[in-house]
Amino acid sequence: MRKTRPLPGSLIQRYHGWKATTFAENAAWYRRLGTEGQRPRVMVISCCDSRVHVTSIFGAEQGEFFIHRNIANLVPPYEPDGLRHGTSAAIEYAVTSLKVAQIIILGHSQCGGVQGCEAMCSGHAPELEDPASFVGRWMDLLRPGWEEVRGIADERERLEALEKRAVLTSIDNLMTFPFVSAAVDRGDLALHGLWNDIVEGTLEYYDAATDRFISI
Repeated sequence: MRKTRPLPGSLIQRYHGWKATTFAENAAWYRRLGTEGQRPRVMVISCCDSRVHVTSIFGAEQGEFFIHRNIANLVPPYEPDGLRHGTSAAIEYAVTSLKVAQIIILGHSQCGGVQGCEAMCSGHAPELEDPASFVGRWMDLLRPGWEEVRGIADERERLEALEKRAVLTSIDNLMTFPFVSAAVDRGDLALHGLWNDIVEGTLEYYDAATDRFISI
Protein backbone atom coordinates (compact mmCIF):
# COMPACT_ATOMS: atom_id res chain seq x y z
CA MET A 1 0.00 0.00 0.00
CA ARG A 2 1.37 3.38 -1.01
CA LYS A 3 1.78 5.71 1.94
CA THR A 4 0.10 8.83 0.62
CA ARG A 5 -2.22 11.13 2.52
CA PRO A 6 -4.95 13.60 1.53
CA LEU A 7 -3.96 17.20 0.84
CA PRO A 8 -4.06 19.58 3.81
CA GLY A 9 -7.23 21.61 4.00
CA SER A 10 -5.31 24.86 3.51
CA LEU A 11 -4.08 23.74 0.08
CA ILE A 12 -7.51 22.50 -0.93
CA GLN A 13 -8.95 25.89 0.03
CA ARG A 14 -6.30 27.65 -2.05
CA TYR A 15 -7.12 25.45 -5.03
CA HIS A 16 -10.83 26.24 -4.84
CA GLY A 17 -10.00 29.94 -4.62
CA TRP A 18 -7.82 29.72 -7.74
CA LYS A 19 -10.44 27.71 -9.65
CA ALA A 20 -13.18 30.22 -8.81
CA THR A 21 -11.14 33.30 -9.70
CA THR A 22 -8.00 33.05 -11.86
CA PHE A 23 -9.12 29.97 -13.76
CA ALA A 24 -12.72 31.11 -14.21
CA GLU A 25 -11.63 34.52 -15.46
CA ASN A 26 -9.20 32.99 -17.98
CA ALA A 27 -11.06 29.82 -18.95
CA ALA A 28 -10.69 30.43 -22.68
CA TRP A 29 -6.90 30.77 -22.35
CA TYR A 30 -6.62 27.59 -20.32
CA ARG A 31 -8.79 25.78 -22.86
CA ARG A 32 -6.48 26.95 -25.63
CA LEU A 33 -3.40 25.79 -23.71
CA GLY A 34 -4.99 22.42 -23.12
CA THR A 35 -6.13 21.82 -26.69
CA GLU A 36 -3.39 23.45 -28.76
CA GLY A 37 -0.39 22.46 -26.63
CA GLN A 38 2.49 24.56 -25.37
CA ARG A 39 4.59 26.88 -27.49
CA PRO A 40 7.03 28.54 -25.09
CA ARG A 41 9.78 30.63 -26.65
CA VAL A 42 11.91 30.70 -23.50
CA MET A 43 13.37 27.98 -21.29
CA VAL A 44 14.39 29.02 -17.78
CA ILE A 45 16.71 26.88 -15.67
CA SER A 46 16.46 28.13 -12.11
CA CYS A 47 17.06 26.99 -8.55
CA CYS A 48 14.52 24.94 -6.58
CA ASP A 49 14.62 27.65 -3.90
CA SER A 50 11.05 28.60 -2.99
CA ARG A 51 11.98 32.28 -2.91
CA VAL A 52 12.80 32.35 -6.64
CA HIS A 53 9.51 33.07 -8.41
CA VAL A 54 10.45 32.96 -12.07
CA THR A 55 7.10 33.91 -13.61
CA SER A 56 6.63 36.83 -11.20
CA ILE A 57 10.07 38.29 -11.96
CA PHE A 58 9.24 38.49 -15.67
CA GLY A 59 5.49 38.98 -15.39
CA ALA A 60 4.96 35.82 -17.43
CA GLU A 61 1.65 34.09 -18.04
CA GLN A 62 1.03 30.37 -17.95
CA GLY A 63 2.38 28.76 -21.12
CA GLU A 64 5.08 31.38 -21.78
CA PHE A 65 8.07 29.73 -20.08
CA PHE A 66 9.34 26.17 -20.09
CA ILE A 67 10.81 25.99 -16.58
CA HIS A 68 13.24 23.46 -15.15
CA ARG A 69 14.37 23.78 -11.54
CA ASN A 70 17.16 22.00 -9.70
CA ILE A 71 19.63 22.60 -6.88
CA ALA A 72 21.67 25.76 -7.62
CA ASN A 73 20.40 26.09 -11.23
CA LEU A 74 23.23 23.88 -12.52
CA VAL A 75 23.56 22.29 -15.93
CA PRO A 76 25.77 19.20 -16.11
CA PRO A 77 28.05 18.60 -19.11
CA TYR A 78 26.80 16.53 -22.03
CA GLU A 79 27.12 12.88 -20.97
CA PRO A 80 25.38 10.42 -23.34
CA ASP A 81 26.07 7.45 -21.06
CA GLY A 82 22.62 5.89 -21.09
CA LEU A 83 21.92 6.86 -17.47
CA ARG A 84 19.13 9.04 -16.12
CA HIS A 85 19.69 12.77 -16.60
CA GLY A 86 16.67 14.90 -15.70
CA THR A 87 18.19 18.29 -16.47
CA SER A 88 19.73 17.10 -19.73
CA ALA A 89 16.40 15.57 -20.77
CA ALA A 90 14.61 18.87 -20.14
CA ILE A 91 17.20 20.74 -22.23
CA GLU A 92 16.94 18.23 -25.06
CA TYR A 93 13.16 18.48 -25.12
CA ALA A 94 13.18 22.28 -24.98
CA VAL A 95 15.69 22.68 -27.81
CA THR A 96 14.86 19.81 -30.16
CA SER A 97 11.08 19.48 -29.68
CA LEU A 98 9.82 22.84 -28.44
CA LYS A 99 12.53 24.74 -30.34
CA VAL A 100 12.81 27.51 -27.76
CA ALA A 101 14.62 30.63 -28.90
CA GLN A 102 16.12 31.56 -25.52
CA ILE A 103 17.59 29.68 -22.57
CA ILE A 104 17.99 31.65 -19.35
CA ILE A 105 20.12 30.41 -16.47
CA LEU A 106 18.77 32.21 -13.40
CA GLY A 107 20.96 32.23 -10.29
CA HIS A 108 20.16 34.02 -7.05
CA SER A 109 21.48 35.37 -3.77
CA GLN A 110 21.70 33.30 -0.58
CA CYS A 111 21.56 30.06 -2.55
CA GLY A 112 21.57 27.09 -0.18
CA GLY A 113 23.11 24.79 -2.76
CA VAL A 114 26.00 27.17 -3.32
CA GLN A 115 26.47 27.54 0.43
CA GLY A 116 26.59 23.74 0.65
CA CYS A 117 29.25 23.64 -2.06
CA GLU A 118 31.31 26.23 -0.17
CA ALA A 119 31.00 24.25 3.07
CA MET A 120 31.84 20.96 1.35
CA CYS A 121 34.83 22.25 -0.59
CA SER A 122 36.26 24.04 2.45
CA GLY A 123 36.00 20.90 4.60
CA HIS A 124 33.09 21.98 6.78
CA ALA A 125 30.43 19.59 5.45
CA PRO A 126 31.90 16.06 5.48
CA GLU A 127 28.40 14.60 5.06
CA LEU A 128 28.32 16.04 1.54
CA GLU A 129 31.55 14.23 0.69
CA ASP A 130 29.76 10.91 1.26
CA PRO A 131 29.50 9.15 -2.13
CA ALA A 132 25.84 8.48 -1.30
CA SER A 133 25.01 12.20 -1.00
CA PHE A 134 22.96 13.26 -3.99
CA VAL A 135 23.44 16.94 -3.10
CA GLY A 136 27.19 16.55 -2.70
CA ARG A 137 27.69 14.76 -5.99
CA TRP A 138 25.50 17.33 -7.76
CA MET A 139 27.47 20.20 -6.26
CA ASP A 140 30.70 18.60 -7.48
CA LEU A 141 29.78 20.38 -10.72
CA LEU A 142 30.70 23.63 -9.01
CA ARG A 143 34.02 22.55 -7.44
CA PRO A 144 36.09 24.17 -10.24
CA GLY A 145 34.15 27.39 -9.68
CA TRP A 146 34.91 27.29 -5.97
CA GLU A 147 38.62 26.93 -6.72
CA GLU A 148 38.39 30.17 -8.70
CA VAL A 149 36.78 32.20 -5.90
CA ARG A 150 38.17 30.58 -2.74
CA GLY A 151 40.73 33.37 -2.33
CA ILE A 152 38.08 36.06 -1.80
CA ALA A 153 38.36 36.95 1.89
CA ASP A 154 34.89 38.37 2.53
CA GLU A 155 32.42 35.50 2.92
CA ARG A 156 29.42 37.27 1.40
CA GLU A 157 31.44 38.44 -1.59
CA ARG A 158 32.86 34.94 -2.02
CA LEU A 159 29.43 33.32 -1.94
CA GLU A 160 28.00 35.86 -4.39
CA ALA A 161 30.93 35.22 -6.71
CA LEU A 162 30.29 31.47 -6.43
CA GLU A 163 26.58 31.96 -7.14
CA LYS A 164 27.58 33.74 -10.33
CA ARG A 165 30.12 31.01 -11.14
CA ALA A 166 27.22 28.55 -10.97
CA VAL A 167 25.47 30.54 -13.70
CA LEU A 168 28.60 30.61 -15.88
CA THR A 169 29.31 26.91 -15.28
CA SER A 170 25.83 26.16 -16.59
CA ILE A 171 26.31 28.41 -19.62
CA ASP A 172 29.60 26.68 -20.43
CA ASN A 173 28.13 23.21 -19.96
CA LEU A 174 25.15 24.05 -22.17
CA MET A 175 27.54 24.54 -25.05
CA THR A 176 28.82 20.96 -24.66
CA PHE A 177 25.43 19.70 -25.88
CA PRO A 178 25.74 19.30 -29.67
CA PHE A 179 22.14 20.30 -30.38
CA VAL A 180 22.53 23.41 -28.22
CA SER A 181 25.82 24.56 -29.75
CA ALA A 182 24.47 23.90 -33.25
CA ALA A 183 21.34 25.98 -32.58
CA VAL A 184 23.45 28.79 -31.09
CA ASP A 185 25.80 28.77 -34.09
CA ARG A 186 22.82 28.94 -36.48
CA GLY A 187 21.41 31.90 -34.59
CA ASP A 188 18.27 29.97 -33.62
CA LEU A 189 19.06 29.95 -29.91
CA ALA A 190 20.42 32.57 -27.49
CA LEU A 191 21.83 31.84 -24.04
CA HIS A 192 21.49 34.26 -21.12
CA GLY A 193 23.03 34.25 -17.64
CA LEU A 194 21.16 36.14 -14.92
CA TRP A 195 21.57 36.63 -11.17
CA ASN A 196 18.76 37.83 -8.89
CA ASP A 197 19.27 39.52 -5.53
CA ILE A 198 16.28 38.32 -3.51
CA VAL A 199 16.55 41.03 -0.84
CA GLU A 200 16.90 43.99 -3.22
CA GLY A 201 14.84 42.61 -6.10
CA THR A 202 17.62 43.49 -8.52
CA LEU A 203 18.56 41.49 -11.59
CA GLU A 204 21.98 41.30 -13.23
CA TYR A 205 22.95 39.81 -16.58
CA TYR A 206 26.27 38.38 -17.67
CA ASP A 207 27.95 40.51 -20.32
CA ALA A 208 30.41 38.37 -22.31
CA ALA A 209 32.17 41.42 -23.76
CA THR A 210 33.28 42.62 -20.32
CA ASP A 211 33.17 39.24 -18.54
CA ARG A 212 31.08 40.60 -15.68
CA PHE A 213 27.53 40.81 -14.40
CA ILE A 214 25.76 44.11 -15.04
CA SER A 215 22.63 45.44 -13.35
CA ILE A 216 19.54 45.64 -15.54
